[in-house]
Amino acid sequence: MKISIIGVGLIGGSIALKLKQKNTVDFIYGIDNNTDNLNEALSLNIISEKADFENGIKNSDLIIIATPVDSAREILPEVLNLISDQQTVMDVGSTKSGIVNSVKDHPKRSRFVAFHPMWGTENHGPKSAIADSFSGKAGVICNREESADDALQLVENIVNDLDMHPIYMNAEDHDIHTAYISHISHITSYALANTVLEKEKEEDTIFQLASSGFSSTVRLAKSHPEMWVPIFKQNKDNVLDVLNEHISQLRKFKSALEKDNFEYLEELIVNANRIREILNQ
Repeated sequence: MKISIIGVGLIGGSIALKLKQKNTVDFIYGIDNNTDNLNEALSLNIISEKADFENGIKNSDLIIIATPVDSAREILPEVLNLISDQQTVMDVGSTKSGIVNSVKDHPKRSRFVAFHPMWGTENHGPKSAIADSFSGKAGVICNREESADDALQLVENIVNDLDMHPIYMNAEDHDIHTAYISHISHITSYALANTVLEKEKEEDTIFQLASSGFSSTVRLAKSHPEMWVPIFKQNKDNVLDVLNEHISQLRKFKSALEKDNFEYLEELIVNANRIREILNQ
């Protein structure tokens, strides 16, 4: 099988490495506006060949759009304009409603499968790609009833070859849930990093005293704005909803400390500890 990956960064590169490892694909075209990314992906043997947009798409059985979600929304209709009824298109975006709605009336809509692999790191670029990064993670397929049976089956096979377990939901529900368990985590990390940078002016002190707990909490603050600003933009309403709740929770901790109400502070922490049971299942 020949595939094209549009956007050979962290996610696109990781998918390419895994599918090559599994012998799922015979040839991978790389399509990217960033020439450095393409050259690096080629030198790392992530892709087989650099391709221009039209030729890469027309010569592939499967096209994977792995760009930031704003550009994915723009690229998807253009890709569908070029494909035949035997080709399949999938994306890997962290928001789904905007991307799905961008092609809801497209005559080739059924050739598209909306997909989100629930994995990522704060790193970017093909040099950060990891073949086994998806193993054991959830692969969310959205609005499967809108995709042709053969297109859906191909993407389900890809999910299986990535060693992921599939989860099915509609795009709106997906965006609500990812706001709760992913997008708010990034905003919190960015805000904490900015708080420390504002209050602690000695960079050496931050470096010398930063514990593993602090480092893990602000790890996501190293994530690239090119990817995350479009996610927050496309999922704005859901992110604002969960952000308002998060601010409310912070106020509870602030109030407990201001009033020396340490019993309430303990209650808040004990309640938060319940997350351990869920995550350890």
